[in-house]
Amino acid sequence: MRKLKLQMQLTANGFVAGPAGELDWMLWDWDDELKQYVTGLTDSVGTILLGRKMTDGFVNHWANVASKPDNPEFSYGKKFTDMPKVVFTKTLAQSKWPNTIVANGNLNDEVLNLKKQKGKDLMVYGGAGFVSSLIKENLIDEYYLFVNPVAIKEGLTIFSNITNKFQLNLVDAKKFNCGIVLLRYKPAE
Repeated sequence: MRKLKLQMQLTANGFVAGPAGELDWMLWDWDDELKQYVTGLTDSVGTILLGRKMTDGFVNHWANVASKPDNPEFSYGKKFTDMPKVVFTKTLAQSKWPNTIVANGNLNDEVLNLKKQKGKDLMVYGGAGFVSSLIKENLIDEYYLFVNPVAIKEGLTIFSNITNKFQLNLVDAKKFNCGIVLLRYKPAE
C-alpha cells in the first residue's frame, strides 16, 4: 500500500502560513544538503494531493518555473508539472489544470482508494485546511516538517482540527546549515 507523506514548512512557533496565507517568512536560501534531501523525498512520490484553495497557486507557480529552462528550479517545475495531481474539492466537478483530476467524494474513502493503487507514494503539500482535515482523519503516514528559524505573531496551523491529543513518534531529526531543521514523524500506533 502506498504511503501518504506530508511535506510542509512551518515557523518555529508552529504556523504554516500567516493569517491570510502569507508565506513571506519562509527561508529559501537552502544549502545543498537540504536541496538533495528534498529532491530524494520528491523522487519517492508519484502523485501529489492538494486542497482546492492551494491548487491554482501551486500549479501556476510550477508551470511558470517549468517554462523557463534557465530557472534554477526548472527540474522541480518540470517534475511537479508532469506529475499526476489530485485536487480535493466540493466545488468543482472537473479539473481545469493539466495532469490533475478532481476528487470530491468522502475524504477518507478517496485517500484510501489512492493508497491502494500501485505506484510510488503520495505527497501532500497543503494547504492548511486540507492538511488539517487529513490529520483529523489520521490519513497521513509520514510527516516531514521543515522548521524555519523564524516566528510570526499569528497564522494558520495544520493541527487545528484535532479533537484530542494527537501523538506522533519521532523518526528522525536533522539540522541543515541554512538553519532549517527537519522533524520527521509517524503517527503513534
